Order: sequence, then structure tokens, then C-alpha cells
Amino acid sequence: MADDPYAALGLTKSASQDDIKKAYRRIAKTDHPDLNPDPKAAERFKAASSAYDLLKDAEQRARFDRGEIDASGQETPQRHYYREYAEAGDSPYRQQYGNFDDLNDVFSDLFGQRGGAGFGGAGFGGSGFGGGRGGARSFDMRGNDQRFTLEIDFMTAARGGSTRITMPDGSALEVKIPEGARDGQVIRLRGKGGPGMGEGGAGDALLTLIVADDPDWTRDGDNVEVTLPITIDEAVLGGKVEVPTISGAVMMTIPRGASSGRKMRLKGRGIKGADGKHGDQVVVLKIVMPDRIDDELAAFFENWRKDHAYDPHGRN
Repeated sequence: MADDPYAALGLTKSASQDDIKKAYRRIAKTDHPDLNPDPKAAERFKAASSAYDLLKDAEQRARFDRGEIDASGQETPQRHYYREYAEAGDSPYRQQYGNFDDLNDVFSDLFGQRGGAGFGGAGFGGSGFGGGRGGARSFDMRGNDQRFTLEIDFMTAARGGSTRITMPDGSALEVKIPEGARDGQVIRLRGKGGPGMGEGGAGDALLTLIVADDPDWTRDGDNVEVTLPITIDEAVLGGKVEVPTISGAVMMTIPRGASSGRKMRLKGRGIKGADGKHGDQVVVLKIVMPDRIDDELAAFFENWRKDHAYDPHGRN
């Protein structure tokens, strides 16, 4: 990825965590390979994804800002110079790296060798790389894990479901989204990462979920909130109205004299939590006037106001 992850998101180091999230979402909506076939867009999306993976965690971001890790998230190596080794006394390289027997153990573990082939003998410098007298052996290494981000809509996260994604090699993959998925949650797809070497298996693909904002729903942990429009007569007289929930519409009783902004709670109609229990749904009432105030309605309230006027503004 780019050396400056902030630049990949079009930001500076002064950006807030919310700015980072919004910047990534903006780029995902314009440059995602499923939405934009331009190869340059794919490169921008790849760079933005790597940058977001690094900066979305405040602690990891702070380590990058301090120079403890690089832009790929790897530990920054300490720099040692020749002078340090030259002044370390006799045989500095033996002190630094150990003897050949130690190296033999290291290479045996690394290359999967068994049977005691020595460094400089048949095992490393003899008949074939990593081979013994029986011939060369393959270099086995598990593939790298690969990190991606996946944006899903609110209802897919709440209810669970599946979505199709396009992998870097062009292959399509169906991903199952668990019920109650959260923003920032990571889904591991085993064996869908980088290819291994020799007999080493493929790495995993790690998908970080981004739950898109919804114009009608807000979420607070396992609780959700929705605004419910009601008519004047429903507010005055009360009655039963249909309310949308995550699992489908239900009937709810509106009390007489309900005001805009009043909050009513539907127990167990929220998001499924880690413990298997569901949160609650909060319904915020909003009185909506009719599109047109006809003469009959106006006359009714004029007469009503003569004897029933009241002051909700707190004026004397």
C-alpha cells in the first residue's frame, strides 16, 4: 500500500476516526471493482482498503503515528549499523547469529527438514535446496491472510443473510452474514486468502464489515430506534397502528393524547446479541399533518379553540 495511508483516504493526520470511516465509505461507493471497472479505480480502492484497515483502530493508528509500525502494519525494524557490530568485540557475527548448529536448527524448522542434514552439507549446500541424499524437497509455506472490507446494508446486518463478492483473482464468492452483524466485525473465510507454496495450504480472507447508515433506522448496541408517523386523529383518539420491526410489521397501541417525540418501547424487537437475546425497539412518534387543511377541519379547530385553548410553550 502507499507509504501514507492518510493520503490514500484523502485525509491528513488531524482527521478524526469518524472522518476516516466516512472517507473510506466515500471511496468504496465510487471505486469498488463491482461498481467501477476502471483499473485505476481498483487501485485506489485497494489502497484505501489497506489504509482503512490500518487506521480504523485507534490504538493501531497511534502506533503508526509514533513510527512503531509501518503502513502495512508490520513492526518497524530497529536499524543497526556496521559500526555497532565492529565495536562489539571478538567474533561479532558469531555472537549475533550463533553457531552453525543453531543455524541448522533454524533452517530445519523453516524448510521442514528432518533427519539431521547439516548447514553446508546435503541439507542446504549439498544436493539440492532443502534436500538430502534422497533428492530435493519442496519448500512448504502457508499462504498469507488477506484483508478486505465489505459494506452491507442495515437490514442484512440485523437479519443476517448472504452477499456475493468478487475476489482479487476475479472469482465470485458467496459470503454468509451472521444475524446481528456489527460494524467492524471480522468474518474469516478459511482457505480464501493468498496461495500457499509447495504443500502449504492457502491463507484466509478476513472481511471487515462496514454497516451502511439507514435513513429510517438507528442502532445503539442491540437496541434499534425508528420514527413512526401518526395522524392527528390517531394522536388525539389513540388506536392500533402498524409498526415496522426487523422481523416484520407488528401492531402497536397508541395512547390517547400522544405527542410528537413520545417514545414507546417494543421489548425483544431489537438486534440479536452475542448471548442470543434480542435488544429492544424504540418507536418515536411523529404527528404528521394532512396534506391539505380543508374548511371543515379548520372550522372544527376554531370552535374547539374557543373553549379549550392551551399553551404548550410555557408562556404565561
